[in-house]
Amino acid sequence: MLIEISAFDLGLAAVLVLLLGLLGWQMNLGISRQLYIAAARTTVQLLLVGLVLKILFASTSTLFILLIAFIMISVAGWEILSRQHRKLKGWWGFGVSTGSLFISSFLITLLSLLVVIKADPWYSPQYSIPLLGMLLGNTMTGIALGMDRLIQTAWQQRPLIEQRLILGQTADEAITDIRREAMRAGMIPIINSMAAAGLVSLPGMMTGQILAGAPPVEAVKYQILIMFMIASGTGLGVISVLWLLSKRMFDERERLCFKRLLKFSHE
Repeated sequence: MLIEISAFDLGLAAVLVLLLGLLGWQMNLGISRQLYIAAARTTVQLLLVGLVLKILFASTSTLFILLIAFIMISVAGWEILSRQHRKLKGWWGFGVSTGSLFISSFLITLLSLLVVIKADPWYSPQYSIPLLGMLLGNTMTGIALGMDRLIQTAWQQRPLIEQRLILGQTADEAITDIRREAMRAGMIPIINSMAAAGLVSLPGMMTGQILAGAPPVEAVKYQILIMFMIASGTGLGVISVLWLLSKRMFDERERLCFKRLLKFSHE
């Protein structure tokens, strides 16, 4: 039986965040304001999501559920762009980030609903929205890290890349090792999560199901499914977006050209 949490209980938990902010202010860490803003956003956003999900779970409209999924993917794509040290140019950056999320998260969620979970109907919001949300949250992190590593490293190693081009390498050959390292960086978070699951940490979905009264073994099965989905989604997303970015870095004559990719190509 699920134990309900009251507003007073949440207030007690909020006191801990308040005390942490005061400690950070006393130590001149410069994070107190951001911490309080983040806590306020978490509260407001999750309460709004709770209301939306309440309406969504009572809905049988496929279009409404797809609209919510589209909004989630769009917001995640925008968050990826906001985390980049060097901003991508124009709508192309938004398109490539949301496109990679669609390939990695939406399609894998759809495949899982149709083939693995076999939800009836397949768009059942009880399954589709939580699964998509978990995939987007984790895949978004991997893609953002991979993109930032690729762009930053390529920018710092401009002379090396141009030297390789002068010596006769193709654009793909000149960027291959940098792209490979960026892919590794994007995959590290999910690999670490998978390696530590069960021994170091209890993943959130499994913990939530157990707290809600689900049998532990069934909760574990769902968590394994989610981890595999996140790993494959992150891998597909990172590989696709970094391949597109590395192609965009070079012009038609295979010359390194950051002006095609970044808003500001000078320091």
